[in-house]
Amino acid sequence: MSQLLRPEHLQDRLLFAIPKKGRLYETCLTLLNGADIQFKRAHRLDVALVTNLPLALVFLPAADIPRFVAEGNVDLGITGQDMVQEAGTAVSSAITEELPLGFGKCKLQVQVPENSETIKNVEDLIGKTVATSFDYMSSDYFRKLEQQVGKTGESGQLATSIRYLNGSVEAACALGLADGIVDLVESGETMRACGLKPIATLLESEAVLIRPTKPHSTKSSEIISLITSRIRGVIAASKYVLCQYNIEKENLAKALEITPGRRAATVSPLRESEWNAVSSMVLRSEVANIMDKLESVGASDILILSINNCRV
Repeated sequence: MSQLLRPEHLQDRLLFAIPKKGRLYETCLTLLNGADIQFKRAHRLDVALVTNLPLALVFLPAADIPRFVAEGNVDLGITGQDMVQEAGTAVSSAITEELPLGFGKCKLQVQVPENSETIKNVEDLIGKTVATSFDYMSSDYFRKLEQQVGKTGESGQLATSIRYLNGSVEAACALGLADGIVDLVESGETMRACGLKPIATLLESEAVLIRPTKPHSTKSSEIISLITSRIRGVIAASKYVLCQYNIEKENLAKALEITPGRRAATVSPLRESEWNAVSSMVLRSEVANIMDKLESVGASDILILSINNCRV
């Protein structure tokens, strides 16, 4: 297994960085499987050779992936937009977001105690203590806010104290460590359970496929395009299903208003001259309503078929 880490085994392979754990890891594995990226990851090993493509997967902390991509240590990566922005301007400017992935959605928010009598809006936090694990973005946000309202510290320094915490940021206010926090919020349930409420949003984030703005070679660009196309197909397949039904020609126009398809629906004649068969991609989240509407305009034999993969 140690041979997998020898440099000569990686020389002709594109390096693809994947979060090694956390909120993005499991979904990334599902995405790789859907894109037919075949590999076996040995226990405790953070490099895996792909068996059906000139590719190697490198499992890294999500926060490190933007820097590795920006500096050209890896050719492609998946991480959160929050991680890209937190890495700083020098890193984010050297990265191209190749494709939004539609999962890992969250918000980076300023949260304060719900029962606070002195902090009603984000301006009330100026000059106080804010705890966060996103100290770069938090400092930048409060610096701009202070300049906007004219409340900067001495010699133009930050008046607000940004206190870095590596974890359990949501408990900082209750423990008396901070007056407010800046942290990622998904459903908001954890924050509400801690007696916190949002008063500002710094960033809306999701997982993204990223690459260096300047690719290493034409060959790596070709493989990146291939991987991007495959992943785009997997994402589309997860969002859409195939809707098939039969409809009388006199009601066809009404039915196509309900199922226009991504570009256009496929309409085929049936043996019964007054009928057509229709096939159209529709959003998975709207299936029930679409079926109801189709039935109301006279459609019959309505079938919903899952899409395992596609190119759109």
